[in-house]
Amino acid sequence: MTRPRPSVGPALAGAVDLSALKQPPPSREGAGGGAPAGIGITEANLEAEVLARSNQVPVVVLLWTPRSDASVQLGDALAALSDADGGSWALTTVNVDTAPRVAQVFGVQAVPTVVAVAAGQPISSFEGVQPPEQLRRWIDSLLSATAGKLAGAETPGEETVDPALERARNLWDDGEFDDATAAYQAILDAQPAHAEAKDALRQIAFLKRATSRPEDAVAAAAAAPDDIEKAFAAADVEVALDAVDDAFARLIALVRRTSGDDRAAVRTRLVELFELFPQDDPRVIAGRRNLANALY
Repeated sequence: MTRPRPSVGPALAGAVDLSALKQPPPSREGAGGGAPAGIGITEANLEAEVLARSNQVPVVVLLWTPRSDASVQLGDALAALSDADGGSWALTTVNVDTAPRVAQVFGVQAVPTVVAVAAGQPISSFEGVQPPEQLRRWIDSLLSATAGKLAGAETPGEETVDPALERARNLWDDGEFDDATAAYQAILDAQPAHAEAKDALRQIAFLKRATSRPEDAVAAAAAAPDDIEKAFAAADVEVALDAVDDAFARLIALVRRTSGDDRAAVRTRLVELFELFPQDDPRVIAGRRNLANALY
C-alpha cells in the first residue's frame, strides 16, 4: 500500500514530493510496446501481491520482456480475460529484464511464460502465446481447480485491516514519525516478512532525515565535495525534490573518491536510497549499474 504523504518540517515545507516513492515507474516503450496490464511484480512486492494474494484468489503471473512482441500480445489477451472475469483472479507481470531474481524464483526458461499461483504455490504453467479460446479454457480450469479452496476476493471497500497496522498508518498520516516507527517496528518484529512494514520503516527514516535538512544543503555539499555528511544531506534534499538522478550521481561520484570505511558508508546510504523506489524504476537500475562500475 502507498501511504499519503505526511506533513513535512519547516526546512523543506512545500518542497518535498515523495509521490514517486514505491510507485511503479512510468511505462517504458520497448521493442514490443508498453508494459502489459496487471500489477508489476518486483522483489519488494512479490510476497504481498503474489504469495499472500494467492490465498484469496488465484494469481496469474506473466513473465515477459518488452523486447518480445509475443510477450505483449499475451499480456493484452490475459488483461482482457482478467477484465471480463471481474476480480475472480489476479493478473500480475514480471519484467524479466528488470527483475531477473524474481524470474529466477519462478524458474523461467523462456518468455513469455505464465505461472498460476494458489495458496502460495505454483499449480499450473505454460510457455508461449496461446490462442484466446485456449487461454479461456486454461483460466476456467484454474478457477475450477481452486473453487471453494481459497478465501475469495475481498469485497471492494471492505478491506480488513489489522488494528496494529491501521494505527501505524494513522500515525504516519499524522506525521508522528517516531511513534509510527515504533508501531511499524512492532509489526515487523512479530512478522519479519511484512512487506508494508519494511517499506514504511525505510520511507519514514528517509522522511525524518529529509525534512530536517537545511535548505542550502546542496550548495554546502558543492562547496565541500569530499565531506560525506554534507553529501548525504544534499542527496536527501535532491531525492525529496525529485532530483533522484542527481542524488544518485552525487553519491556514486563520492564512492569513486573514497575507500575503506568511508566508501562502505557511502555505498550503504546509496543502497538505502535505492530501496525507497521500486527496483524496476529505470533510475534505480541505472544507479545500481553505475555503482557497480564505481566499485569494480
